[in-house]
Amino acid sequence: MPSDTISFARGAPSLDIVDIDGLRDAATRAFTNDPGGATAYGTSIGYVPLRRWIAEQHDVDEQQVLVTNGSMQADAFLFATLVAAGDAVVVEQPTYDRTLLNLTSLGAAVRMVALQTDGIDTAALREQLAGGLAPALAHIIPNFQNPAGYTLSLAKREELLALAAEHGFTIFEDDPYRHIRFSGESLPTMLSMDESESVVYASSFSKTVCPGIRVGYLVGAPALIAKIQKVATNTYISPNMVAQSIVYEFCASGAIERSIATVKSALAERVAALTQALDDHLPEARYTPPQGGYFMWVQLPEGVSVAALFEAAKERGVAFVKGADFLLEGGDNALRLAYSGVTVDRIDEGIERLADAYRSLSGAAAAA
Repeated sequence: MPSDTISFARGAPSLDIVDIDGLRDAATRAFTNDPGGATAYGTSIGYVPLRRWIAEQHDVDEQQVLVTNGSMQADAFLFATLVAAGDAVVVEQPTYDRTLLNLTSLGAAVRMVALQTDGIDTAALREQLAGGLAPALAHIIPNFQNPAGYTLSLAKREELLALAAEHGFTIFEDDPYRHIRFSGESLPTMLSMDESESVVYASSFSKTVCPGIRVGYLVGAPALIAKIQKVATNTYISPNMVAQSIVYEFCASGAIERSIATVKSALAERVAALTQALDDHLPEARYTPPQGGYFMWVQLPEGVSVAALFEAAKERGVAFVKGADFLLEGGDNALRLAYSGVTVDRIDEGIERLADAYRSLSGAAAAA
C-alpha cells in the first residue's frame, strides 16, 4: 500500500477538528479544582460530577447513570447483565461489527432485521414477534447509524417503544452520534419517550470530544444500573477518573458545545465533498447522504465483489471497510465509507482512486 494512504476506514475525527487547546485547559482545571477526585480510585459509578452532569442532560436521576471506559465497555456490561447464551437479540441489518462480535461471543441468537433508510423495518420486526420471536434485547443505533448513516424516524421510535412494552424486551438505544447532526431536525431519544422502563441508553464522548478520551456511559432504570454497577466493580473497581474529570471540566465549561459545532461544520463539508466525488467518479454507487454522523453506506451493482475491490483499492492507497463485516451473511457488493477522518482536500482524490480500483476489476474479478 502506498505511504500516502487515504483511509475511509476509521470512524474518528481528524486531528484538525479536535479541540486540543480546550482539552489541555480542561486537564489543568481538573488537576487544579479536584486533584483528589481526579487521581483517586473513585467508585464504579464513575466520576461523580460528570455523572451528575450527564443526569442533568437527560433529565434523569443520578442513580440512573453509570460512567464507563468508553461506550464499548458500557455495551459489554449491559450484554453481560441482560444476555445469556441462547437468548434472542435483535439487531439492525447491517449493524456495528463489534456489536455482532460481542453478542456472538456470548452465544446470543442474533436476529438481524432489515435496516431501511428511516431505520429498522418495524413491520418486519412486528411480524417476527407475532411469529414467536421473544428477544431479550433489541440493539438500535437511532441516529446516523454505524455503518449505514441512517436515522430512525419518529414514527418508528414510537412503534419500537410500543413493541417493547407489548412483548417485554429491552431496547438498547446505542446513541454516540446524536449530537453530530448537521442537517435536518433533531429527534427525541427513545429514552425520553419511554414510559415503561423499556429503554437503556448509551453514549460516548469519543465523537464529540476525542476518541482517545475513552469515556462513555449508560442510562437506565435504577435497579438495572445497580446490577451493572456490581459488574463494573468486579471488573475494574473504578473507571479512569483522570479522563472522566477532564471530560467533566470540558463539558461544564461549555467547550463541549464549541467542539460539537466545529465537528458538525467540518463533517457537513466532508459529506458534500464525498457525495460530489462519488457522483463525479463512481456514478454506479448508490447511497443516501447522511444528515449527521461519521459514515456512509455505499452499494455497488449486484455481482461486484467488494472483497476484490478492497484489494485493488489497497494497491492504490485507499482504504475502507467491507460491507460484509457488518452482516452475518451477504453485503458482498457494499462498503462503508467513514468521512470523518479525511479532510476535504483529500476526499476527491480518495474517491478517484477508489473508482480507478473499481474500473480495474475484470468481469471475473468483479463477480462474487
